[in-house]
Amino acid sequence: MTRPNLNLTSERKRIYMTPVRVRFAPSPTGYLHVGGARTALFNWLFARKFHGVFILRIEDTDQKRSDKEMVHRILEGLTWMGLTWDEGPFFQADRLKSYRLAVDKLLENGKAYPCFCHPNELTEKRKTTWQYDGACREISSDKAKERVKHGDPYAVRLKAPDRGDVSFIDAVHKRVTVRHDQLDDFVIQRTNGMPIYHLACVVDDAAMQISHVIRGDDHLSNTPKQILLYRALDCSIPTFAHVPLILGEDKKRLSKRHGATSVEEYQTRGFSADAVRNFLALLGWSPGSDQELLEIDELISAFSLEGIGKAGAVFDIKKLEWLNAQYLLKKSLEELEPLVIESLKSGGYIDDLFAETHGEQIREFVNLIQPRLKMIDDAQKFAGYFFSDAFEYEPKAMKKHWKGDVRERLSAIIDMLEKCDHWTTDNLESSIRNLAKQLGVGAGKMIHPIRVALTGKMASPGLFEMMTFLGRETVLRRLKRAAEYLENAAHGSE
Repeated sequence: MTRPNLNLTSERKRIYMTPVRVRFAPSPTGYLHVGGARTALFNWLFARKFHGVFILRIEDTDQKRSDKEMVHRILEGLTWMGLTWDEGPFFQADRLKSYRLAVDKLLENGKAYPCFCHPNELTEKRKTTWQYDGACREISSDKAKERVKHGDPYAVRLKAPDRGDVSFIDAVHKRVTVRHDQLDDFVIQRTNGMPIYHLACVVDDAAMQISHVIRGDDHLSNTPKQILLYRALDCSIPTFAHVPLILGEDKKRLSKRHGATSVEEYQTRGFSADAVRNFLALLGWSPGSDQELLEIDELISAFSLEGIGKAGAVFDIKKLEWLNAQYLLKKSLEELEPLVIESLKSGGYIDDLFAETHGEQIREFVNLIQPRLKMIDDAQKFAGYFFSDAFEYEPKAMKKHWKGDVRERLSAIIDMLEKCDHWTTDNLESSIRNLAKQLGVGAGKMIHPIRVALTGKMASPGLFEMMTFLGRETVLRRLKRAAEYLENAAHGSE
């Protein structure tokens, strides 16, 4: 793929002409959330479009909450979505020495200082103001060193500027400015020597030469503090792009109360990785056209930071189901057949022997149901009547289509089919339609009662194709069973 030819403003040149190195940095405290997956996807698309590097970093400094199993699940989720990384995974827990060296450098240069305030003291102060009052900032360097040597517990705070502001161009939110008096001397290292998120993030992004930080806009408020750290450490500041949050249908941040929120859950439910990837790409980003079905190469080609909106994106499960159906419809029979077979096996509808000895029949089954599949496991609801007589008649189907002289019509159909010489789709259709004319009824008065008799349902794949698939013996057996059922029901009501 060739590098895009862009007509750029001077501001955008900085954004797009820098060699692209991006990262996805999840915390292994839970499964891969769809919001995190969308962030990973945006980074991956941006890297692929500009022939850059996609780095995977695991932010596991919170050892109490971090879980190795979650790391495995996150990697599996990214792999399932096709988001292969070029470097990593790197683990922050392995880089603690780098963070301590950075803190030492800041202390040495007078850009940070030890804070000896007791947690209870800070809690009391926060009752009147959220900002730290800078009490330990006034302690002389010699006195601070003496207390550290004495063993007094301390955290480390960045010495924030007193005046001025932090101003930066966000690729989504445009110019963002925060006055220094709206910030405080925030902690960068805890009393136990562990780094705070801001420090570890900045040190790693600088070491990994990250050019663009693409992340959720819940991190927008963190950016001014991180820019202060970049400056204090004399590091290049990357371009930032804060993408909108994913919302539930109630326009509140997506959470478990809205339903499934992890990529793994959608994989388990049978969604296609292509559909999930396509769906997440369109949450908060537009390709600049009405096109909704985009293959991976099309996503890469169309992706841009300008296409990302500011407003939160609503997670519409029906849209995801529609996309999934479109991707299933696009699959060849060769691609779809093994997926359907696996679903039927897991549902107990067929076993290995049946799959091995009825390949042609299964292939025809897949061909018939493909236009009606929203999910792979939808195959199971069709298998119930395609491969077995052990199904029940839906009450609403009987009520709607088994009324009036339906017994006489079914009897006429049975008589006609017993004499049918050519059991083909076209011949079955013309024979049944001709019989309807002879009886003076619409074709629907024949077709719908037959469907209920053969499937127990109001809807199914094409009736005549299905009759061909089932074969003469099965069709007649089911029609006679339906006629007997109606006969018994009629006598029972007398």
